[in-house]
Amino acid sequence: MELRQLEAFVAVASELHFGRAAQKLHMGQPAVSALVQRLERELGAPLLVRTTRRVSLTGAGTELLGRAKNILDEVGSACAAVHRVSEGHAGTVRVGITPPVAPVLAPHLAAALERHAPDVNLVIRRMWLPDLEQSVADGRVDVAISCARLPDPPGVIGKVFCGESLLVSVRASHRLAGRSSIALADLAGETRGMHSSALFPAWARAHLQALEAAGVLPLTVELADTDLFARRWTEQPEVDWILTTPSMVAPDPNSVARPVTPALVLPYTLQWNPARAATPAVGRFVHLALSVDVPSGWVTQPDHLRHRDPTAAGDRDRR
Repeated sequence: MELRQLEAFVAVASELHFGRAAQKLHMGQPAVSALVQRLERELGAPLLVRTTRRVSLTGAGTELLGRAKNILDEVGSACAAVHRVSEGHAGTVRVGITPPVAPVLAPHLAAALERHAPDVNLVIRRMWLPDLEQSVADGRVDVAISCARLPDPPGVIGKVFCGESLLVSVRASHRLAGRSSIALADLAGETRGMHSSALFPAWARAHLQALEAAGVLPLTVELADTDLFARRWTEQPEVDWILTTPSMVAPDPNSVARPVTPALVLPYTLQWNPARAATPAVGRFVHLALSVDVPSGWVTQPDHLRHRDPTAAGDRDRR
């Protein structure tokens, strides 16, 4: 039994006319008749009663018609599903993230994927940075997203695609608390509190990279607070200030957070291994992450497809 035999039979059974069925199938009438006759021979039962005036279904034909329609519907659905998967409109994408990605960036990308490819199943796992780096290299996750600029393991492609502005948080009683922004130079000689690099390696690495880029190496002590939001940092007397971001600022009457001058950005990196995560759904997610608008208040970075270097634009304007 072939699908085209069922298609011919269903067309004739629905139209009860060989000529109209042939037109519907864009085939010649003799070909349609031959397909139905061959189906009847293979099944060993007549399916249609043919007279010079009309065509009608036998009992066997009536029984087959409903089943044949279901078969053809299932085949059509299967073909459509295969096309959706092959085009990246369906499938599963496993994304590993470090904790700083969770509050804003991960929900932002999940919502974008839901809008653009609602049938793609996104599985997000929070992971410790060393595990995440290994998992994307060996294919246990399809995509890794973390703050900080990260080295690319063999076979892995990395893109620094977006960033969040850094803030300085000081006690409400600090001499600089009343300012609208705080320059790092004005904090010279004061001690910065930093999360444990063992607990939050990506967060610690990203802050260190930002400070090194600014040419600032302040005195630093490890925070006793093991909460990523550092809600209780002001209770540690040897700490004068911390760096944070808008997505990590927890309401606290004992501290204030101000923009850093000159502005510092905490970068976020996306990594994937094309050899181990080559499905169209993964490709679609990667392209979406690198092209969709960044979260409100965030900025694009050089590897974002919509990034524009404001310095380069100013140079062009001057020319």
